[in-house]
This record gives sequence, C-alpha cells and structure tokens, in this order.
Amino acid sequence: MSSSGGPSGFAVSCPLPLTTTDRVLLGHGSGGKMTADLIARYFLPAFRNSYLERLDDQAVLPVAEGRLAFTTDAHVVTPLFFPGGDIGVLAVNGTVNDLAMAGARPLYLSAAFILEEGFPLAHLERIVASMSAAARAASVLLVTGDTKVVDRGKADGCFITTSGVGIVAHRQEITAAGARPGDLVISSGAIAEHGMAIMAARADLEVESPIVSDSAPLHELVLDMLETDGEIHCLRDPTRGGVATALNEIARQSGVGIVLDEDTILVREPVRGICELLGLDPLYVANEGKLLAVVAPGSAERVLAAMRRRAEGRDARIIGQVVGDPDRLVVLKTRVRGRRIVDMLQGDQLPRIC
Repeated sequence: MSSSGGPSGFAVSCPLPLTTTDRVLLGHGSGGKMTADLIARYFLPAFRNSYLERLDDQAVLPVAEGRLAFTTDAHVVTPLFFPGGDIGVLAVNGTVNDLAMAGARPLYLSAAFILEEGFPLAHLERIVASMSAAARAASVLLVTGDTKVVDRGKADGCFITTSGVGIVAHRQEITAAGARPGDLVISSGAIAEHGMAIMAARADLEVESPIVSDSAPLHELVLDMLETDGEIHCLRDPTRGGVATALNEIARQSGVGIVLDEDTILVREPVRGICELLGLDPLYVANEGKLLAVVAPGSAERVLAAMRRRAEGRDARIIGQVVGDPDRLVVLKTRVRGRRIVDMLQGDQLPRIC
C-alpha cells in the first residue's frame, strides 16, 4: 500500500506489510518484529550457539594463547546455486580458507546478509542450511551477524559479507613476501574447477562429465602441513584470478621470479574442454578448495607427504620453482618446450565468480 497525499511523486510504504509471505519484504529489514521473526525462523535454528543466542550487537569470545588472525570477505556470486555448492558454502569456506592461509585454526565467524525485496524465503532457507552445514564441517561457530533488505532491483537476490577470527599457534612467519630463490611451489590439486562450474551453470552448458565446484575448507590440511615442521614460507588460496594472479602477487611482494612447468599443473579434461570452448586460460580461473604453498626445497617431500594423506591434498604436486629475478616475472614452461610470461590480467575474465 502507498499514499500519494504528499508532494508529487512521494510514496509512503505501509509500515506493517503482510507477514504471511514466501518472499523477503522490506519489513524484514526494519529492525522490528519482522526482522526478529526472520532471525528466529531461519538464522537461530541453523547456527544455534550460546554466543549467538544472546542476540547482542557483538559477541564476547574466549580465545586461546597465540596470535590472532582476522579476515573479512564479501560474496556476490551468480548464480547463487551451482554444482557443488551455493553462496552460503562459499561464504563459510572462503573465510575459513583466508584464515587458513596464515596457518590459523578458524574459530568464529560473523555474517551480514543483504537481501533483495522479493527474494524467495525458500532460497534463503536453503542458503542458510548449507552455510550451517559448512560451518559444522569446518568446526567454526557463527556468533554474530546482521540482515538488511534493499528495494527490488537494487541487489541480485542475496549478498553475504563474512568475517572470521582464528588462532595462530605456530611460530612460522607465513606471508606472500616470504618466497626465496630455490623454494618450490606446491599445488594441492586440480585447478579451475570452481570457476568452470560457475560458468557452466551460468551459461547453461550441457557437459558429458559435470563439473563441480571444489569449494572446501583447507585449515586441517594446512595444520597437517605445519605439523611436519617443514619451512613453509607462503600460502595462498588461488581464488579470483586463479593460480596466475596468486603467484604474481607472491613474486611481486617477495621480489623474486617463479618458473612453472605446464606438464605438472593438473587440469581435469572436462575443465580443460570448457576452458578451450570459452577461450579461457585455466591458470586465471578461480578455485575455492585449493592452495598454493611455497616451501623450502628441503621440506618439500615432507610437506607433500602430509598433504597427500588428506582427501583435499591427494593430488598435491610440485608445479614450479622460485628463482632470482629483478623483474619479478612468473614464467610458464609450456608442453612444447617454449616459455611464456604469465602476467596479471588487466581486468576480470570471470566476474561474479565468488
């Protein structure tokens, strides 16, 4: 309902819209009874814990001794649902993995939902359920959050912003500035699966072997790697921009070059086929369940053995080496024994991928 009794073009929305609905209404973002009902119906049952149940504007949390790791992330993927996951799974695993790349054990998450008026509540329920399952699988608690609703057409269904806190118990200094000439570059497995799962869903491509997102939490894999006492200098999860972007960041921040061997980089055939069909380079395609590790050469075999004992690192392999290079280039040795520079992309070949 609206009233046009005011100035020309001025409309006033009814402050008490009908609450029996299967869609998100603007009233769900009012901060009043409808917001409270939305929280009680969808969020509290899914993420129930003693910190969240207080419904304060913050969570007061116990932490163990060690260094604190903190990260934040935003998720705007389209489509919201895709083979292997949805925006809720990405929100949890992406934040957990950002913490894991410091060697942290994730403990607590927050989540802010930006919902569009008219968004189906069944979709929200599905997202929250998968997000809850991902949090349980990663042994993290979602302890605080927020919900806002924007006008129809002012968002794309659902956006989620998450933050995470974890504890760093080890003494190593893991940083993108830590690579040294002679270090080896390890990939935890096949690349480009998440990005191609999104693109196949987005373009409604029919493929003989369905491609599924690799979204997964990686902190337990990293903690096993650290238990080897090997020298791990850098860790990166190659999400937006893929392996190429992650390694260029390491090369630039460390002041080194990196030489990759194309023969050792695992790209599964269905992924390679779609990349070729769409004219995309797998090295630049996003991953959500893979990591890159730069380790001292004397530690590589120990670290690899630990990785291969876990499902998420079963296909781990050495894919390159760090070299001295004042130009800080990433270079690929191709299958035909040529070499090409793998530079940073000027733009984004796969927007809205996570």
